[in-house]
Amino acid sequence: MTLTQWFIFLLVIQVIHGLGTWKLYLKAGRKAWEAFVPIYNGIVLMRIINRPWWWIILMFLPIVNLIMLIVVWVETARSFGKNTYLDTFLAIISLGFYNYYLNYIADVDYIENRSIHPKSGSGEWASSILFAIVAATIVHTYFMQPFTIPSSSLEKSLLVGDFLFVSKFHYGARVPMTTVAAPMVHDTIPGLKTKSYLFDDHKDSRSWKNKFQLPYLRIPGFETITRNEIVVFNQPADTLLDMNDFRPDRNYYKPIDKKTNLVKRCVGLPGDTLEVRNGYVYINGKQNELPDRAQLQFSYYVQPKTNRFNPRLLKDRYDITDYFGIVNAQNTYRFSAISDAALAKFKNHPNVGSITPGTAEQGVRDKNVFPHHPDYNWNVDFFGPLYIPEKGKTIKINLEVLPLYKRVITEYEGNTLQVNGNQISINGAVTDSYTFKQDYYWMMGDNRHNSIDARAWGFVPFNHVVGKPVFIWMSWDGIKNPRWERFFTTVHGKGKATSYFIPFLIVLFGWFAISKWRKRRKASH
Repeated sequence: MTLTQWFIFLLVIQVIHGLGTWKLYLKAGRKAWEAFVPIYNGIVLMRIINRPWWWIILMFLPIVNLIMLIVVWVETARSFGKNTYLDTFLAIISLGFYNYYLNYIADVDYIENRSIHPKSGSGEWASSILFAIVAATIVHTYFMQPFTIPSSSLEKSLLVGDFLFVSKFHYGARVPMTTVAAPMVHDTIPGLKTKSYLFDDHKDSRSWKNKFQLPYLRIPGFETITRNEIVVFNQPADTLLDMNDFRPDRNYYKPIDKKTNLVKRCVGLPGDTLEVRNGYVYINGKQNELPDRAQLQFSYYVQPKTNRFNPRLLKDRYDITDYFGIVNAQNTYRFSAISDAALAKFKNHPNVGSITPGTAEQGVRDKNVFPHHPDYNWNVDFFGPLYIPEKGKTIKINLEVLPLYKRVITEYEGNTLQVNGNQISINGAVTDSYTFKQDYYWMMGDNRHNSIDARAWGFVPFNHVVGKPVFIWMSWDGIKNPRWERFFTTVHGKGKATSYFIPFLIVLFGWFAISKWRKRRKASH
């Protein structure tokens, strides 16, 4: 929906509210016109139902407001003596139109200074759970979101089974664009295998935009993304019906904030010229230097000397992420994610005959690599050079560079584009240049041969950025093996990560002990 459509929609909501409550306002000692004035009518209603004025702020927070609407409907009915379970059910199931019955038909009286405390144990539990959901939704949406590492693309820095806290406020929290959705659930409701948000079940990739979508808006942050930071973002070319349905050259019909969450390292910033040579990233002609906690890994083909070769044992001994079994008639194994340190030890094993890098050949095109065009003979190890778009910067557009920026111009920045012979038209006007509307980033995994990243789908727009991972609060290697040394460690920083788990436990037990002592002291007095 456009801003104009939202404005009209909100005005209609105000009229519906006013028509359904103006008599109730009168019975509460207010003026009828107060029920029709946007925002002010909400403040007055909070006074009528004996709730704090700042609840009206929660009514304007996407997702949170869906919960608060239910609360206000019920509280309005209770303020006029409708306290039964049936009244509560009717207020909710009618989507608030129960107020029309109270306004025009029922003979109700306003209960001034109504007690807001639940009158039963079940009511108290329901109230506590509801407001716990509201608080958790606010934190999850605007401050901090839990995240789990699902793949080995950042192996050594982040491991499969790490549980992270991702900060939304470092780069600025993004206001939810999908307004009608289940709280604290991403794309699919667990167990039900159904979408967690209102959407148009149609194969048109743009159809979801018709379903109560807010325009992109981000609260100002206090940091910008810096080179080599690890970032969580929504996958731009999200084609995932499931994890086996990845095709980076098309969109699957999802809103931006419901696209699959990924975590990668930002190696390229807006305005950079990036190139990959032999698997190593070069920025503006200079090789990119990763922080000391990061370790690049590559794949290698290993041929054993004898048949007494146990790849699983070697994998565990030399801290190698995975192996892919025999890949040819010479009994060669492919090992993934071998760092330089692991390789130095691994190649001296007495049963290792030869080790060959799994590097692609320069100039040989990989059809799965961006920009998926026959004129670009790029692969995961030899890629670019490529300019990363910067907001406000203008580039020359011709048929040669168009494959690199076509998706940016159309999908990410909402323009129409046509090609007629050698002429390129954007929004119906023939042009030979384009000015970018937002910043873009280049996200890659440290596990260079086992990472689906920007080399597959291209640029990541800033409006797809979710946040910055800041803390590992738990880590498990499989189901039964906790990695205690990774509990309560920071994601970024220099040197070996330090676990703050023991200090946390000491502070926690100390807090419990002090609280218990205070209660005993209070009871004794």
